[in-house]
Amino acid sequence: MAHQVEQMAYVGRTPWHGLGNKLPEQQPLEVWMQQAGLDWTIHETPVRFINGNKGHLGEILSFDDHKVLYRSDTHAPLSVVSQRYQVVQPREIMEFYRDLTEKSGFELETAGSLKGGRKIWALARTGQSGVLKGSDRTDAYVLLATACDGTLATTAQFTSVRVVCNNTLAVALNGQSQCVKVSHRSVFDAEAVKKQMGISVSAWDDFMYSLKALSERKVKQSEAEKFIRLLFQPRPEQVAQKSNERAMVKVLSLFGGEGRGSHLPSSRSTAYGLLNAVTEFVDHERRARNTDYRLDSAWFGQGATIKRAALDQALALVA
Repeated sequence: MAHQVEQMAYVGRTPWHGLGNKLPEQQPLEVWMQQAGLDWTIHETPVRFINGNKGHLGEILSFDDHKVLYRSDTHAPLSVVSQRYQVVQPREIMEFYRDLTEKSGFELETAGSLKGGRKIWALARTGQSGVLKGSDRTDAYVLLATACDGTLATTAQFTSVRVVCNNTLAVALNGQSQCVKVSHRSVFDAEAVKKQMGISVSAWDDFMYSLKALSERKVKQSEAEKFIRLLFQPRPEQVAQKSNERAMVKVLSLFGGEGRGSHLPSSRSTAYGLLNAVTEFVDHERRARNTDYRLDSAWFGQGATIKRAALDQALALVA
């Protein structure tokens, strides 16, 4: 089956999704853009149509309220959007990180596009880390992503990666995701977004404090089963939710010892281990057409929603 990924690049160890061209570290943004397949621009043109019967060439008319977005390199169409739609170029996504990598110690780790260029992202490590019992390390990242097909606002968010299993989880504090979303009806202002995010040590420290609390909260088998059932079958009477039985069984087995890092003191029979069982299921085990679809879901779609709900439920256990 064809991949959604147009092209991707990464540095360091292979990313959890296993996709991309490996680069040496400390590459300039221009190399990243080329190797990640982001060295093109989004062009726009008016929507035109033919007013005529089938088999007869009619008058060519335009629909002034909308425009077609297409790639400069292949001329492949990307989407049809309203005239008010503000395009965010691939270069703008990469340039967001220029001062962060050159002055603030950030390091780009992966960048690329999905769905033929309709969705674009870059992920950079901030240099911050946290360690729980058993040398269980989690690293901090900033993810910037946009879409030109109406499926995603331009979104900058803190995210975390647990090293032992490569599980990803969006950072949230006090029930609020640490992200900034810019509607495509507004002009993307990178500096304003950085200020609004408040890229700071304190936000990461608070998040790690929450994870530490989860790692100290012991969870009984009955609690784990209730947690998973509430997450995957909040309304079990609905027929659509019966298909989640496989997911529930798999998450419980990951929590029970099959998960990567589940043997560590931070995870064994703890709320943190329960959370990681869910994130590992979404990132690595959940059914998907292919790895590309899983990546899209885990970061931007239903998978991301499941992980956020799991974090909220886990934090409720230590409230």
